[in-house]
Amino acid sequence: MIRATRVLRRDDLSGGEIVDRVVLDHGDRHRRRVAMRGLGGTGFLLDLPEATVLDDGDALVLEDGRLVWVEAAPERLLEIRAPSEHALRRLIWHIGNRHIPAEIGVDAVWIADDHVLAEMVRGLGGSAEAVERPFRPEGGAYAGGHAHGHGHAHDHDHAPGGHHHHAGA
Repeated sequence: MIRATRVLRRDDLSGGEIVDRVVLDHGDRHRRRVAMRGLGGTGFLLDLPEATVLDDGDALVLEDGRLVWVEAAPERLLEIRAPSEHALRRLIWHIGNRHIPAEIGVDAVWIADDHVLAEMVRGLGGSAEAVERPFRPEGGAYAGGHAHGHGHAHDHDHAPGGHHHHAGA
């Protein structure tokens, strides 16, 4: 089976024959090694040196130089808005405090659809509407967006300005 051994970032794409495309949701775009099949039927082994977040518009480079386009799949998300810039910043703080992936726009934030977080946002004066669109969350300070520097991912609340500790941290 032909292998894809590197990623060409969308900003670096120049030339190259795009022979197929894969459409992946947010979770499936964080990969190192997995068998894949493009929508056009091209089968290949993604075989990267380390786990990598594939971004919408990137291309996977096959061993023979051909390219497979990466496209972000539409997902069910919450689009969060607030009545003011300050109120949106406050909502972003509360969302970030839960360590969940978030895509931050100029006047909205998108997170995975979650009824508990939707109620929290509404309780804090924001709006949370279900939408379907590609999800492109921030990579995070430690890359990948799945963990946040402690070597694991988790979901819990922290008091405003508070600290939390983990064994071995």
